[in-house]
Amino acid sequence: MNSAVYPSLDGKKVFVTGGASGIGAALVEAFAGQGSQVVFVDVDAEAGAGLAARVAGAAFVPCDLRDISALETVVKRAETTLEGLDVLLNNAASDDRHELDAITPDYWDERIATNLRHLFSAAQAAAPAMRAAGGGAIGNFGSISWHLGLADLVVYQTAKAGVEGLTRSLARELGRDNIRVTTIVPGNVQTPRQAKWYTPEGEDEIVAAQCLNDRIEPADVAALALFLASDDTRMCTGHKYFIDAGWR
Repeated sequence: MNSAVYPSLDGKKVFVTGGASGIGAALVEAFAGQGSQVVFVDVDAEAGAGLAARVAGAAFVPCDLRDISALETVVKRAETTLEGLDVLLNNAASDDRHELDAITPDYWDERIATNLRHLFSAAQAAAPAMRAAGGGAIGNFGSISWHLGLADLVVYQTAKAGVEGLTRSLARELGRDNIRVTTIVPGNVQTPRQAKWYTPEGEDEIVAAQCLNDRIEPADVAALALFLASDDTRMCTGHKYFIDAGWR
């Protein structure tokens, strides 16, 4: 497949959360491939270090995004290392399944911290550097799951619905600073993590529910993220963009 090249991304300073594997790793590789300078964080130190060793132009910092103080420190350190920040990709999340009756207040708080709170904190920490640069782009990652109302994902889907509300709010708050904020909504993406949840029969059911026959790959999601971060979409903000093969 021939991929697009975006001259406006060459030399951009990019921060990616959850970048060690799956969609996040594809983001790191795609932006580095455009000539961007990338710093990415993840809780998986081994996978993160391995990816950074393979991808020129990418640097890894281990971070648990539930620790907001640590996240803010890492964002500021990345801004210093990169001498600015142009693009923030809020990708990190965890879609662990959970039954309704097993959800406790502590579990609720931990899942919201894992899947929603850090997106706001990262954007808040990144905004001053983007203002100083004259603008920037923030990509928040949502999920098709809450649009479909899937089972055993009550807290996750609540958080992912909140991501779209956060995007709308941040787009309004930051728009006059020329900072664009969008939501990327992936469908079911073929990653090792997702393979834990689906049998071959389940995979067939996903494809049957899509309009297109192929399974979505992490690189497909990264291609949309490149487009939305580039100057080609300079007037796109506040909205969600699906990459779901028409899954309904």
